[in-house]
Amino acid sequence: MDRRKALKNTAMLVGAALSTSTLSTLMQSCTEQNRLSWEPVFFDAEQAQNVSAMVDMILPKTDTPGALELHVDMFVDLMFEKTLSPEDKEHVMTGYARFVAICDEMYGTVFYKMNTTEKTAVLTKLGEETNHFVPRVWGSKLEVQEPLDFYRRLKSFTLTGYFTSEEIGKNVLRFDPIPGGYNGCLPYNGENIWTI
Repeated sequence: MDRRKALKNTAMLVGAALSTSTLSTLMQSCTEQNRLSWEPVFFDAEQAQNVSAMVDMILPKTDTPGALELHVDMFVDLMFEKTLSPEDKEHVMTGYARFVAICDEMYGTVFYKMNTTEKTAVLTKLGEETNHFVPRVWGSKLEVQEPLDFYRRLKSFTLTGYFTSEEIGKNVLRFDPIPGGYNGCLPYNGENIWTI
């Protein structure tokens, strides 16, 4: 065999092998763009992607950090796992199934693959359908509280996780580790509220 021909064939073989692996990696990266960077404990992977997208829609990044930057989606997943009774977990999953059905009815796809306008429409419909917190007066309920649905719990956990995070507490809300004395008659000048 001619040495020149052997080198040419070897170069083509190596090039083809590298091109195939590069193309395979490129195609795989296109299909896995929504993969989670964390391991959910309550939800499965697709449910957690939907929850992450919902958390991002509830508190998106603006001039302040967004909920996803602060890993509130991980907090929400952990709260669903650790704080709910088995009956509440079952009720939440029933609500999640209704959420998936709404997504399918309205747009025929999963929530995290929708555009912002579609996500807003789904969350608006979900908010209209779910039960609300019953107001309390001096610790007594004005009416019987039905178990909170998936969306209300998710929204509540999202807000709790966001506003109790260190980043928001120290850099967005007013923070004074040793607050001064109490003076109830202070003029309000439009400043941010205090955090503890």
